Amino acid sequence: MGISDAVLLIIAGLAAGTVNAAAGGGSLITFPAMIAVGIPPVAANVSNSVSVFPGYAASVVGSRMDLPPRRTLWPLLPTAVLGTGVGCLLLLATPARAFDLVVPFLVLGATAVLAFQGPLRRLVGHPADLGPRRRALTVQAMVAVGTVYGGYFGAALGVMLVAGLALVLDATLARVSAVKNLLSAVVGLTTLVVFALFGPVNWAAVAVVAPATMLGGYVGARVTRRLPPVVLRTLIVCFGTAIGLYLLWRALG
Repeated sequence: MGISDAVLLIIAGLAAGTVNAAAGGGSLITFPAMIAVGIPPVAANVSNSVSVFPGYAASVVGSRMDLPPRRTLWPLLPTAVLGTGVGCLLLLATPARAFDLVVPFLVLGATAVLAFQGPLRRLVGHPADLGPRRRALTVQAMVAVGTVYGGYFGAALGVMLVAGLALVLDATLARVSAVKNLLSAVVGLTTLVVFALFGPVNWAAVAVVAPATMLGGYVGARVTRRLPPVVLRTLIVCFGTAIGLYLLWRALG
């Protein structure tokens, strides 16, 4: 790996960490960068999943003040680990073409859910109106679906999680974003373990990108805490739409 390749990966890692903390989708920066420096697509996808974990972890540190009480978070973690593991196994064991065609519509659908959260809540009911058991099961289902997606592909994971959690949690968007950061870190750690054992990881690229995503993730999380809810929602919706359209273009190209 030459100096110019390393510089490109560092810049991509900084940008991806910042974007992941704010809205999700940073993998759409680091994945093409790895392809650009000559890493084969499958190895680039796996290496990218391993690389973004430090950025997710730094995002958790940066947004920790917005996390809900631990007793409400612990039950979500086993579901996140199991869902991520299923997604990783799907990636390693099945052809990706069919899922590539579905992913853009998942991202665009999740973005639409976030954009029209108010009308949807009036249609399906506000989380505060649900019984404790039904509310807990709904949150678990959202986490399971989001983390399976994260284990398989990962790009726009933040958009998927924010959209789903914002619909079923009675919380501010800043708190939802903090929970998203924690779940993303769990997804990142699980994919790191699975792909380190079974995937074709390019460790040289990981060594360059991972520290950069850590710095970008911390900075992005601190900035996100200070954004008004309407600005944060608009940012995520705009970025999610752009990601979905890009993935659709790539899948059909």
